[in-house]
Amino acid sequence: MPDSSTLILGADLAGQPIAQSLRLANRHGLVAGATGTGKTVTLQRLAEQFSDAGVAVFVADIKGDLCGLGAAGQPQGKIAERIASMPWLNFQPKAYPVTLWDIHGKTGHPLRTTLSEMGPLLLGSLLELTDSQQSALYAAFKVADREGLLLLDLKDLKALLGHLRDNPQVLGEDAALMTTGSSQALLRRLAILEQQGAEALFGEPALQLEDLLQPASDGRGRIHLLDASRLVHEAPKVYATFLLWLLAELFEQLPERGDADKPLLALFFDEAHLLFADTPKALQDRLEQVVRLIRSKGVGVYFVTQSPADLPDTVLAQLGLRIQHGLRAFTAKEQKSLKAVADGFRPNPAFNSLAVLTELGTGEALVGRLEEKGTPAMVQRVLIAPPQSRIGPLSEVERAALIASSPLQGRYDKPIDRESAYEVLQTRKGQAPVDQAPVAPDEPGLFDQAGEFLGTATGKALQSMARQVASQMGRQLVRGLLGSLLGGSKRK
Repeated sequence: MPDSSTLILGADLAGQPIAQSLRLANRHGLVAGATGTGKTVTLQRLAEQFSDAGVAVFVADIKGDLCGLGAAGQPQGKIAERIASMPWLNFQPKAYPVTLWDIHGKTGHPLRTTLSEMGPLLLGSLLELTDSQQSALYAAFKVADREGLLLLDLKDLKALLGHLRDNPQVLGEDAALMTTGSSQALLRRLAILEQQGAEALFGEPALQLEDLLQPASDGRGRIHLLDASRLVHEAPKVYATFLLWLLAELFEQLPERGDADKPLLALFFDEAHLLFADTPKALQDRLEQVVRLIRSKGVGVYFVTQSPADLPDTVLAQLGLRIQHGLRAFTAKEQKSLKAVADGFRPNPAFNSLAVLTELGTGEALVGRLEEKGTPAMVQRVLIAPPQSRIGPLSEVERAALIASSPLQGRYDKPIDRESAYEVLQTRKGQAPVDQAPVAPDEPGLFDQAGEFLGTATGKALQSMARQVASQMGRQLVRGLLGSLLGGSKRK
């Protein structure tokens, strides 16, 4: 029978539980299937299981209905029948500790990063730059790094590009990279980005990864939901780039954990094909490398998409858990893809995987998992267990109440516009900075809290040291794993 050291997925056709060891849950996974076959409910079930095990969860919520995790379920009809067919399930309707995020700050806490944290490689991919334009962007970041100019938001980068256009000698040996054409092209791309509403993504206070890892008061892992229902349609490139940045930041900041009893964090990336669509080869190579290496940091990545063919073969080869819902095959190309999906499982003599793929009903899936030794187990036809939280979205009133009671309330909601490249360069030109957002007081960090607790000169010295370190770290602009693999500096 399953226990607290496993992820309980559901039952096979004989009614026996099918589970995956939590110890192997950092080997990544895939939830795939055609629209309407039950991927979202499966994702919800997995998120609950991780939370119950004390594992933090981050989910990109494409449809906006996963916020039902924050309310107890009320099983009826076929859901209640399935629960009754699994007497070992110990089903207990309950709400889960959920934190809501939204890049635009309308349906959750604002979610931001800075240009310096994103780095030139990811930013270049977001802007869809040519090779020459990418080289110009690297040159701009190099100058910012050398002169201690913080690039926090889009106006900082625009001010820097204007500064380099008017003072090309600042570029030194890289002057040939920043032509008038490339500078103008970068500014045009930034204008397009602003029109897509991406300006809200960049600024401070930026997301602190430790906030994602803090458990709930009852010890369960907190489930962080990014409302991407608008973003994925209006600015899919922004959506994909943010997720890539999050992945790279986690790899860079988290320490090695080795073999652990359970992961530290589980990431669920819906519409996963967007992560790899039209991605420059250099970036895709780095992404595949991050996926391969990040499991040693205790992070499990779960891709959610319609077909496994949406992911590169090098990524598919690293997946330890495959949950394949039903697929449709009407054309010769689709039938060929269907066979490739079936061939990706270890065969089970009890049934034909290829035939079953088109027969699966809603809430059924073919599941390939790992045995305790880490070897692939035979594929199983599984009835996915229902989630214990609500299937469907929260009401506006319920969502507002969840945000108001969030432990992060007030930490990210007010933007901060401290002195950065824009203000410094405006001062150099003898102009007063304009259109600044109000400056909000800094939220106390770990070092500030320590200083208040100590209440002594030691505490004040600790605060001062922390701020100096933070300032120095902020100046290392060409940073992050994706940048460092191409020779950029890396945060120490």
